[in-house]
Amino acid sequence: MAPSFQLSSLIASLPDSEGGAWGPPASTDSSLNEVPYAPYSKGDKLGRMADWTQDSGKDNREGGRGGRQGYNRNYRDQQIYGAGTSSLFSYQHAEDEASFSVVDNTRTSTKPRMGFGRGGGTIFRGRGARGAATGGGRGGAAPGGRGGFQRAQTGRGGFDARGGRGGGRGGRRFGWKDWDKPQRNRDASVMIKSEWKMLEEIDFNRLAKLNLETDDGEDIGSYGFLHYYDRANEKAAGSKTAERRLAVQDRLFFNPTASDDPVIQELAQKDEATIFATESVLSMLMCAPRSVYPWDIVIVRAGNKIFLDKREGSQIDYVSVNENATDPPLDVSEGNKEAMNAPQALSLEATFINQNFAIQTVNESAGKFEFPQPNPFYNPEEDTEPLGSRAYKYRRFDLSLNEEEPMHLIVRTELDAVAKAGGGEQFMTIKALNEYDDRAAGAGAALNWRQKLSSQLGAVVATEMKNNSCKLARWTTQSILANANQMKIGFVSRATPKDNNRHVILGVVSFKPRDFASQMNLNLNNGWGIVRTIVDMCMQMPEGKYVLVKDPNKPVLRLYEVPPTAFDEDEEEVVAPEQS
Repeated sequence: MAPSFQLSSLIASLPDSEGGAWGPPASTDSSLNEVPYAPYSKGDKLGRMADWTQDSGKDNREGGRGGRQGYNRNYRDQQIYGAGTSSLFSYQHAEDEASFSVVDNTRTSTKPRMGFGRGGGTIFRGRGARGAATGGGRGGAAPGGRGGFQRAQTGRGGFDARGGRGGGRGGRRFGWKDWDKPQRNRDASVMIKSEWKMLEEIDFNRLAKLNLETDDGEDIGSYGFLHYYDRANEKAAGSKTAERRLAVQDRLFFNPTASDDPVIQELAQKDEATIFATESVLSMLMCAPRSVYPWDIVIVRAGNKIFLDKREGSQIDYVSVNENATDPPLDVSEGNKEAMNAPQALSLEATFINQNFAIQTVNESAGKFEFPQPNPFYNPEEDTEPLGSRAYKYRRFDLSLNEEEPMHLIVRTELDAVAKAGGGEQFMTIKALNEYDDRAAGAGAALNWRQKLSSQLGAVVATEMKNNSCKLARWTTQSILANANQMKIGFVSRATPKDNNRHVILGVVSFKPRDFASQMNLNLNNGWGIVRTIVDMCMQMPEGKYVLVKDPNKPVLRLYEVPPTAFDEDEEEVVAPEQS
């Protein structure tokens, strides 16, 4: 059939329109007159003709978000045809279909869910208790008995911990990064008075980017004596043969600040350097980005000399416990029912352990290694107790940026013991990590040392690096500053978790300071950059006294200008640290 015949047949079959207009004729069927009209336009996006998965609400009412329109993000912004008037066509049933449920005969387990650990405790909020302070003099007694550290006196310089979990080990955590965990407010390490003037504010992100390369330093004076290290300690850590009781012994140790050191005063008069400090203060400043607890350093500028001092009653000489843990120990005011496991009590206990552990690991009957100069702080007419094994090395480092403007630093470093090796002497520092209760709140998910130290020594050390990053970084920095050949770290635990007066040595591990620094990603060049930056700030200021304060609740350092007699009398007025 020809195409023209087909077209003429199709046209003939179309109905006639009135007036010759195009389009279908008007319908006379009245069956659709009661159906409501759903408006639409040609620009509407057509979805599905029928979507049986869509649920417009709990009772099929308008306003719910269900089905694919509510849950599938691919259709989140797509306009469904007729969605605005769907209620006009929806079927309303007289019964409440939402009450329908499926009968499940499956037996439900009554075993508790272990999602948040055994504790399931609550996170508390509150201010920390004020703690004890110590001076920069010789040792005395510590909690629970005698031992080479000065007896604690109640002071204002206490510190507590960051936010944590309570109610037992494995307390509840709200997120994998604890982003919504309430932060506890800690007290500042020093009372900020209203007349103090804030000069600079530096956040830790800026400090972490600093870098300054320097030499290995040179010895300019050695004082004191050292006992030889007892190699009987070198037994397998964690074994029954290595375990022995920590004894309490009376020995004298001196740790004055830089301004009170007669050797440093003499070196300053001879113009041997520009900056003078002790290893405890300098290591705190160099490891500042790792610190969490509050601290402060007094900076005195006298002429063209800078002295980095510790304040009377400073917490710098104390040893912190689990400072960098995700959930550090709680204070008593924050719900800790065991006062012996509060941050302040743990710090006193750790300091006591370190002093006595250094005494016990040397063999005093095997003689001693004498340095050219005697102990500069010992006075036999006034001090009747025997001296402990301690040597002081004054070492100089070059922090100059160019030859035209030289800048040197002299630091007093400390060594604890000596050992014979290869026809010579190897000097070492001796420190101790302590375990109080691996099930207590604030333990930082630490392993049980008695069970794991012999078989999983690497895991134990890695956990301590995480929970005590600042403390270990300071110890490593001090060992490198003193040019020590080895760093001995002991593992000391309580004889029973509920008694903080009796302790047991579980083993001793030896490390090379620079290798240990590489393991924990410690960059000394960053520390020297921090020191040079702070010194440059103070050199631009007039002569006087300044205080560098670590904010108790933020990773921020603030430099204050204070009166020359700022710490000569009790301070009563307290003002919150200024905010940027």
